[in-house]
Amino acid sequence: MSFSGFPDEAFLFYEGLEADNSKTYWARHRDVYDRAVKDPMAALGEELAGEFGPVHLFRPHRDVRFARDKSPYKTHQGAYAATAEAVGYYVQLDAAGIHVGAGLYAAQGDRLARYRAAVDEEISGVPLEKIVAEVRAAGYTVEGDRLKTRPRGVPEDHPRLDLLRHRSLHAGCRFEPEPWVHTPEVLDRVRTVWRDLTPLVEWLTVHLPSD
Repeated sequence: MSFSGFPDEAFLFYEGLEADNSKTYWARHRDVYDRAVKDPMAALGEELAGEFGPVHLFRPHRDVRFARDKSPYKTHQGAYAATAEAVGYYVQLDAAGIHVGAGLYAAQGDRLARYRAAVDEEISGVPLEKIVAEVRAAGYTVEGDRLKTRPRGVPEDHPRLDLLRHRSLHAGCRFEPEPWVHTPEVLDRVRTVWRDLTPLVEWLTVHLPSD
């Protein structure tokens, strides 16, 4: 199946799910999810896999075991091409449009320590600083979970203090559901963003390889 874009039904499906996140709604619209969301996203992933590696679609069901919000379904469909643990390329469809990004999506314990050590070292930290600056200059938003204060033991005048605060570090952009989202142009735009963010992904993959 070749990718030809996402139909209007995909975005309308998630508008409805946001209003009625129930098993009843899901059962009534399961065919729409399969045809308008899941199948096109899988086809998009297949088109991208040759350059970026296998693209995995996330399950639509939420893990509500320890959540206060017991809504059973995610109000978006995400797909992910991993290059290391919690590092890789991401694309998401929801009612508001399409989000495309890449980077480090979670780090804790030893992996967080390794990230901070790499940022702290000038030989590895300065290149990351340059990559992030270039990503911002290209118009992408740089985000991530961050400490409000500095990590323990880090001086206030550290030249890369902002990066050291991060516990996740990713960049991306959002596209509204304009007419081109119904065409193969989606593939070109996602591919362009992922290529632009490849230096960030490569830095993270080298310094935070999977154990």
